[in-house]
Amino acid sequence: MKLFSFKGGVHPAYHKGLSKDKEITRAAIPKQLIVPLAQHIGAPCEPGVEAGDTVKEGQLIGKARSFVSAPVHSPVSGKVKKIEKVLHPLGQKMLSIIIQPDEEGAKDYMQPLGSDASDLEPKDILTRINDAGIVGLGGATFPTHVKLSPPKDKPIDTLIINGCECEPYLSADHRIMVERTGDVVSGAGMIGKVLGVKKIIIAVETNKPDAVEKIEKAVNNDETVCLLTRTKYPQGAEKMLIKAVVDREVPSGGLPMDVGVVVSNAGTALAVCEAVRDGKPLIERVLTVTGNGVKSPGNFLVKIGTPLTDMIEQAGGMVGTVGKCVMGGPMMGLAQSSMDVPVIKGTSGILLMQKEDYMQDGHLPCIRCSFCVQSCPVHLMPSILSVIAEAQKWVRALDYGVNDCIECGCCAYVCPSKRPIVQLIKTAKIKIREIKEREKI
Repeated sequence: MKLFSFKGGVHPAYHKGLSKDKEITRAAIPKQLIVPLAQHIGAPCEPGVEAGDTVKEGQLIGKARSFVSAPVHSPVSGKVKKIEKVLHPLGQKMLSIIIQPDEEGAKDYMQPLGSDASDLEPKDILTRINDAGIVGLGGATFPTHVKLSPPKDKPIDTLIINGCECEPYLSADHRIMVERTGDVVSGAGMIGKVLGVKKIIIAVETNKPDAVEKIEKAVNNDETVCLLTRTKYPQGAEKMLIKAVVDREVPSGGLPMDVGVVVSNAGTALAVCEAVRDGKPLIERVLTVTGNGVKSPGNFLVKIGTPLTDMIEQAGGMVGTVGKCVMGGPMMGLAQSSMDVPVIKGTSGILLMQKEDYMQDGHLPCIRCSFCVQSCPVHLMPSILSVIAEAQKWVRALDYGVNDCIECGCCAYVCPSKRPIVQLIKTAKIKIREIKEREKI
């Protein structure tokens, strides 16, 4: 079978053996859940409940205020203790609903629509996806109903379900594809029905042969195919995946819809299936707790709002000298200043690293080796961009395509001088946005 890939990228140590064979375990409900009203790209929700209210599992508690937003639902039945600003995984305090669960387990799900996409109307599926608060579960958290509503002048002919999960350590999507294969394929069909596509491609890296076998057996129509992609980072990045499997290049500053493609995560397909078939809002997700800093790495089905500390305890607790807690993977994840922050819709993993796994003694000047240029999957010159950022020549960075950087971290990974290239590029992007905002004023 042909293997699909792209130019550039790296081959980091994947460490997936820590958790890839661990079956999904339902995590215990914590004593208190912290449910942020901002768990997606776009406008935060406004509270739909008040302190002291009793809520049911699945009940709407955060109302979307704009099209680019996604409602928030109660992960459990219980009582709203308070609504206040709490530290968010993104590093700042955001308005959150604090819920104390009860033992009643009362539910307030939506009316099931059915399990066969061919019997459903596209607009009904799309409305349900919106009402269920589904966002991209690969980490980007873009509201799914927005992604599935392209302009009429941008017809979509191909849907790619991203099952690559190229980020080291993480195995949540892998286990979903193995254990919930039929639901992933069914959800893909529902998304394809909304878009009216001619082809659905489920792309999986070669290091997940058990998932490939399950998916190939579950696919039983001419529209859906399973394609093998080479195990390489960042194979799962949208632009790289599109180039690899359909050989279309998303233009600079463009989106996948500009080349007739929509990419959706395997976990998102599962969430769509549950929302349509069962009426279940997005109130829980599968994530991986892993790393050399945790005793028993594994994959867990977790209620949104569960504090990271609770999940770490359920994975056996910390071991060794833990120096860093990362939400997500080591390449693109976010280091956390506190382990009291909650799991949110975009939390694909919790990675605990011991100090010897990542500590380094500063960085050196760029030696012009061009390793970063060779590895950059979007064909930029990261070395030049980092030097420009150090010199604070922010606008000059635009000439070198700084906004096309996908922040995958390949450049920093291969840099022999250990330069913080990604951080410098991120800083340049922020400064450029600030300059543009000032100019508008």
